[in-house]
Amino acid sequence: MAKKPYYITTAIAYTSGKPHIGNTYEIVLADSIARFKRQQGFDVRFQTGTDEHGQKIELKAQEAGVTPKEFVDQVSGEIKRIWDLMNTSYDKFIRTTDADHEKQVQKIFKKLYEKGDIYKGHYEGLYCTPCESFFTASQLVDGKCPDCGRECQPAKEEAYFLKMSKYADALINHINTHPEFIQPESRKNEMMNNFLLPGLQDLCVSRTSFKWGIPVDFDDKHVVYVWLDALSNYITGLGFDLDGNSDEKFEKYWPADLHLIGKDILRFHTIYWPIMLMALDLPLPKQVFGHPWLLQGDGKMSKSKGNVIYADQLVDMFGVDAVRYFVLHEMPFESDGVISWELLVERMNSDLANTLGNLVNRTISMSNKYFGGVVTNTGVKEAVDDELINLTLATPGKVIAKMDQLRVADAITEIFTLFKRCNKYIDETMPWALAKDEAKQDRLQTVLYNLVESISLGAALLEAFMPDTSKKILEQLNTTARTLEEMDTYGKYVSGTKVVEKPEILFQRLDSKEIMEKVAVIQAEQKAAAAAANGEAVADETVVDIEAKPEISYDDFMKMQFQVGKIIACEEVPKSKKLLCSKVQIGSEVKQIVSGIKAYYSPEEMVGKKVMVLVNLKPAKLAGVLSEGMLLCAENEKGELALMVPEKDMPSGAEIC
Repeated sequence: MAKKPYYITTAIAYTSGKPHIGNTYEIVLADSIARFKRQQGFDVRFQTGTDEHGQKIELKAQEAGVTPKEFVDQVSGEIKRIWDLMNTSYDKFIRTTDADHEKQVQKIFKKLYEKGDIYKGHYEGLYCTPCESFFTASQLVDGKCPDCGRECQPAKEEAYFLKMSKYADALINHINTHPEFIQPESRKNEMMNNFLLPGLQDLCVSRTSFKWGIPVDFDDKHVVYVWLDALSNYITGLGFDLDGNSDEKFEKYWPADLHLIGKDILRFHTIYWPIMLMALDLPLPKQVFGHPWLLQGDGKMSKSKGNVIYADQLVDMFGVDAVRYFVLHEMPFESDGVISWELLVERMNSDLANTLGNLVNRTISMSNKYFGGVVTNTGVKEAVDDELINLTLATPGKVIAKMDQLRVADAITEIFTLFKRCNKYIDETMPWALAKDEAKQDRLQTVLYNLVESISLGAALLEAFMPDTSKKILEQLNTTARTLEEMDTYGKYVSGTKVVEKPEILFQRLDSKEIMEKVAVIQAEQKAAAAAANGEAVADETVVDIEAKPEISYDDFMKMQFQVGKIIACEEVPKSKKLLCSKVQIGSEVKQIVSGIKAYYSPEEMVGKKVMVLVNLKPAKLAGVLSEGMLLCAENEKGELALMVPEKDMPSGAEIC
């Protein structure tokens, strides 16, 4: 029996620059849906790609001193690299500079012109270059672009227009009779009330003020405007041909089952694109889902703020599947999600290292410790098993129901609920206690079998969301992923199977402080790069300005002797709240130095440190204790001190010059 086709697309990414994690979220979300549909037995076609024309690209290429094609080649390659890094299983990566796409766009434009659905006129309005969109004054929000919030500039030029009003009633009827067409429901209401019902204006579909676009072949002064060009990718990527010679893929997969897009471009996909299709006498996509945004925890991502987060940075610190888990699990169905480095560490440690990783490790380790790794079902069942077994059998149905509604985060929660129940089952059955009783060995074997069986099923369900982790778990349990149809019966893990001898640590617990130190470096680099690009001095909110002291001569400076010292002993100064007394080895000599740093360092912390010392300071008594030098410290705006230490390991006594 032939598999039922399922065609899913993402919006094609605009090649203006490297995509941040909020942009990357969409491809990971689409990949999880595509993978799950394959598990359900569908013949999936998954398409993504890049949108490469427009005035913004032309301007950026000029700034970079390259041709527009050279610019988009580089950025498109970077986008594809990140999509591949995130282990996404797309079948087609289309580029709007592909020759076959450009040819069909020209045909579509000419066809609609000859049909009378496109006509020539003049456009006068307010233009947003980043969004490549015209607006009337009434459409602006606080005088700015309603989509991106940037300034719009007055513009007037000759243009071709698509007759939107001709198809408006038909589109309204389609939306009303197909409640699943626009999802979530709130997005449908927004499109109807804000755009369709008030009346549609005709859509500008060509430009003359720039050249980087697909030429209108019968009027070379014009290039095809970005939305007619970009939206057509969903059919040209299937081999659509307006002359009737379409590839069999178009006949097989169109209309699309799902256009997955960001909520900010919903209007283009639920109004402009359906009207284009109606004008071409083609069926409309079955569903358009406008997903929410993934926002930085402290506001909108900005390079100048140093808070832009990129997928490859996250992967370097957490790994691919941890990043996939986070962006999928933390994004609500309708409202915007939040990402922060701190939250990533928390999820990594609690959900992945503890709930999942520790569960798998404990189960395999106990199987090896008690039975040489052989997992056997002896059938010694007790009442405590029922809840685990029932939840295991119920979980696939729950996950399918959530995925059918595109509630991906909820589907993942169902799987991790099963893993949490497995951990609870370990606490309830206490295998370590059963192992001490020879008479309960059969019961212990069944307990471990139940754990392995439930983990195996959960790992198979996890494949769509965390494919590498799913594979690793199943390999360690020495089994294969079962299909959704094979999850209707408990006990399909083959009794007598031997697990691996040494389980792999799936997710390492992370030190939040270490991660945030790395993040601080990344953010500082971003700020510096942004400042350099703008020709500005590097902004740093942590700078401290102090009152200048009188100038000294070089001879004055040369009178001071600075050397590296090693602290070999340290103790508190009696009756002092601020002072520590350190024994500092400087070359072959040991000096006693008193410092007011007790609030910032304990004596134990001091011992062993290599520090910078002013050696030839005249000795003085502090709180009755002789001090023979000075340890150099830095002081911030709060008056907090930090010892100055050599960047590299230097020997005691090394001169500082």
